[in-house]
Amino acid sequence: MKFWFALFIASSMLFFNGCSSEKKKADTNASNANKETKSEKIVLQDVSGKEIVVTSVDKGFSFAGFENKVVLVNFFTTWCPPCKAEIPHLNSLQEKYKDNFVIISVLLEENKSNEEINSFIKYNNINYIITNSIENFKLAQSAGGVKNIPLMFLYDKNGKYSTHYVGAIPEEMIDADIKKVL
Repeated sequence: MKFWFALFIASSMLFFNGCSSEKKKADTNASNANKETKSEKIVLQDVSGKEIVVTSVDKGFSFAGFENKVVLVNFFTTWCPPCKAEIPHLNSLQEKYKDNFVIISVLLEENKSNEEINSFIKYNNINYIITNSIENFKLAQSAGGVKNIPLMFLYDKNGKYSTHYVGAIPEEMIDADIKKVL
């Protein structure tokens, strides 16, 4: 009985706290996302080759091509169980708010081909953007560092930081926050 209880507690902690990524050298520090940063441009590339220019602005980031949209930046890996568990919820939110909202998922894995990511997208029926480039790690650093995944940052229509989420988060909580910034 004690074994099953301990197993349940360990599994719950992993699910609700996310996965730790030892490759990331910087500490997760969401307060850094609130601080003013120098204007820096980072060029992300999605799996179809489309570029997304991300520019640091006062207390956030602007995302070229997604002006006047609420943006949820989702740092993830394909091997992380909580990252996979949140996919249906992110799909639902992207569909619900498709006219005013965009999810940009930033893959934090090295040496993943776009073909592998496209298979992952197809298998999971993902309907939002996934970026796969070396610049992903620069964005993670600029956002304050990413130590645990999934980690998400919500930005309002002007690119200003609104809130963040560490680990698996209920869809309803993200939905309520999206409504606040719309």
